[in-house]
Amino acid sequence: MADVLPYKPRAGEIPTDPGVYRFRDADGRVLYVGKAKNLRQRLSNYFAPLRTLHERTRRMVTTAASVEWTVVATDVDSLQLEYMWIKEFDPPFNVRYKDDKSYPFMAVTLADEAPRVMVTRNRKIPGARYFGPYPKVWAVHETIDLMIKAFPIRTCSDSSYRRAMQTGRPCFPGQIGKCGGPCSMTVTIDEHRAVVDDFVAFMAGGDERFTRDLTKRMLAASAAMDYEAAAEYRDKLSAIEAVLGKSALVLPADEDADLFGIAEDELSAAVHHFMIRGGRVRGVRSLAVDKELDITGGELVDQVLQRVYGDGTDIPRRVLVPTLPDDAAELELWLRERRRRKVEIAVAQRGQRAELMRTATLNAQQALLRHKTRRTSDYVARTQALTDLQEALGMDEAPLRIECFDISHLGGTNVVASMVVFEDGLPRKDQYRSFNIAETTDDTDSMYQVLMRRLARVDPAGPATPAETGPADPDAVPLETKKPRFAYKPQLLVVDGGQPQVQAAARALRDSGRTDIAVCGIAKRLEEIWVPDDDFPVILPRTSEALYLIQRLRDEAHRFAITHQRKRRRRDIQSVLTEVAGLGSARIKALLTHFGSVARLRSATPEQIEEVSGIGPALAAAIHSHLAGHAPAVDAPAVDPPAGDVTAGEGGAGSR
Repeated sequence: MADVLPYKPRAGEIPTDPGVYRFRDADGRVLYVGKAKNLRQRLSNYFAPLRTLHERTRRMVTTAASVEWTVVATDVDSLQLEYMWIKEFDPPFNVRYKDDKSYPFMAVTLADEAPRVMVTRNRKIPGARYFGPYPKVWAVHETIDLMIKAFPIRTCSDSSYRRAMQTGRPCFPGQIGKCGGPCSMTVTIDEHRAVVDDFVAFMAGGDERFTRDLTKRMLAASAAMDYEAAAEYRDKLSAIEAVLGKSALVLPADEDADLFGIAEDELSAAVHHFMIRGGRVRGVRSLAVDKELDITGGELVDQVLQRVYGDGTDIPRRVLVPTLPDDAAELELWLRERRRRKVEIAVAQRGQRAELMRTATLNAQQALLRHKTRRTSDYVARTQALTDLQEALGMDEAPLRIECFDISHLGGTNVVASMVVFEDGLPRKDQYRSFNIAETTDDTDSMYQVLMRRLARVDPAGPATPAETGPADPDAVPLETKKPRFAYKPQLLVVDGGQPQVQAAARALRDSGRTDIAVCGIAKRLEEIWVPDDDFPVILPRTSEALYLIQRLRDEAHRFAITHQRKRRRRDIQSVLTEVAGLGSARIKALLTHFGSVARLRSATPEQIEEVSGIGPALAAAIHSHLAGHAPAVDAPAVDPPAGDVTAGEGGAGSR
């Protein structure tokens, strides 16, 4: 492959002005759209030597056959043009959104003569005002049922409304008191419109005014001994308080903001969106994002905000994000043009905003996990993943049993390894294993040691069957016909790491005589697949089911290794603390619970240790002195027990 792209523009041909650029393939299809404050500076990054480019960027520029650009007057104009072209061309290498479901909204049809409130998933009703989205349809219906007790607006269909207008007889909601009755002229159209305006104002965040007003009216009616009116106001107030009770005040009462929590890895991201009006969460939405090119957190925020606010509807006064994009000022101007009022983009750094951002980020992390595992939960997707993996690695058969290994340590000490097992694309937690590594030089040596120990347990011949053993001998010990789980041979070994770790694994396979097992590694930086003795990695497509399966294996192995290492560190400190006279299991547990980590306990002063319930001054001094004298023992790597170098995994005892 040539190191210079044939369509690279000549020196000085690209302008230094702001603008938008498009990469096209040989058929003229737009592959990628991007914007830049300086076109020459940005495009020069794509035409750097191919060997220096990110793997996925290299795939994009080598797929393209031409590049073109359009100069614009301002950075805001480039933002607008980029948004329009992405909407028009849907380029495959731009961020792709996978909104896994259509969310229900509450809509008020303000363009109607007598507006009504309804539940809908259609965001294109002319003149409608939308609230939400809501996570569940029943949540919208429940909110509407409570709200019409305080604001009795129309809920019937258009056909029911027309029929009632023709007959003069109220529709069913009007007959049971759940509507003011504009169709039967129980209230006038103008009176009904006023109630609708109050409904919209309340849902938009003006709840304090209505609460105060209804309370004042209720007290006045009660003082005038108009108890029926007071009871009516009381019921409306109860309905409003019930709605408010389902939406806690998370920010100051005058705060209108959208908050975005984002979780991402190299290929995907999940966004959790809180819509806050009047300080209360009025809508919640999650969406998944597939990333084709390597982009920064700020660039991802830029793309998300363009996606959410591109149509110019329901833009709040403040937008809270985890990271400010480089063009935050231009984005603010772009949003201001759509909202026709000032918009601020800010990072939630402290107080209630930071706490809410942590909640949104946690939800985004869970959404990302669901997005990544949903594909492997389906039988067809799992089959496709195993087939893709077989083809990518050149295996003779699909790897029905895959084992993945990861090494974890704390500054070179407490070195442990994990082994996770997937069969038919699903985790077998009862067959997970953890390994302690007593002495090692580096991660490759650790990987070699662990795999040699693992491969020594693989049954070389398979389990014996009664047909192979000949006639039964009544005096012989019965032969075990069921193979131990740890003796099952995997078709594929996956190691967490690049070429050095893969070569160490290949050496372990050769030294153990297991040439019938395939091996590969996944390098986290580029999510590339390495196989032994290859100079270049295997790049699986972003949408590949096989890549999602390998990622999940790697992430699960990493999680299991970290869990085992934490347990070991906790066990180490407990064994040291038991040597202190006067410390029993209850006090040791209280110490670890209070300080939360071994490092914090070891660095604590006697006065801080004394704060733990049941620990007096003398005992606190003894604990501090003992930990100081045994510091190396706490952090030193543990030696494997002679007959128990393997720890059983989650969900079952397993074999040792």
